[in-house]
Amino acid sequence: SRLCVITLAETHPVLQEGRTIKSINYQISNGCSRLNNKVSGKSKRGGQFVTDFAPLCRITCSDDTQYTIYSCIRGRLLEVNENILETPNLLLEKPSTEGYIAVILPKFEESKSITENLLRREEFEEIVSKRGQSHPS
Repeated sequence: SRLCVITLAETHPVLQEGRTIKSINYQISNGCSRLNNKVSGKSKRGGQFVTDFAPLCRITCSDDTQYTIYSCIRGRLLEVNENILETPNLLLEKPSTEGYIAVILPKFEESKSITENLLRREEFEEIVSKRGQSHPS
C-alpha cells in the first residue's frame, strides 16, 4: 500500500518535554481548513493536494507554545484524524496509532522515490542518538 500515515516523532518536543496539549487546529489559514477535505471514489478524487512543506495542523500547548505540523510528504490528503480534536491526549498517549495526524496518498509515480527517501527506524534512531551526544544535558 502507498498510504503514508503522518504521526509525531517520538523525539518531538510535545512528547519529549511532557507538555499538555490545549488544542489542535486543522484551520491552516482563513481560506484553508484541512477539515474541509472531502475525498470520494476509488481514485480518491477531491482530496486536497499537499506538498512536503504544507502545514497540516497546529498544536497549542497549555503554556501557549505552538507547533505547526507539516506534511513532509507530497500527495493527496485522504483524511485527518478528527478524534484528536476531541481527545488531544491521544497524541501523547498513542502517537503512532490512534493519535495519528493525517493519512496521505502519494502520486503513484512518486510513491517509490518518496518511500525510498524515508529513513528506516534504525537510521532515525542513529541520528537521534548522535544529536543527543552533541547536545549533552
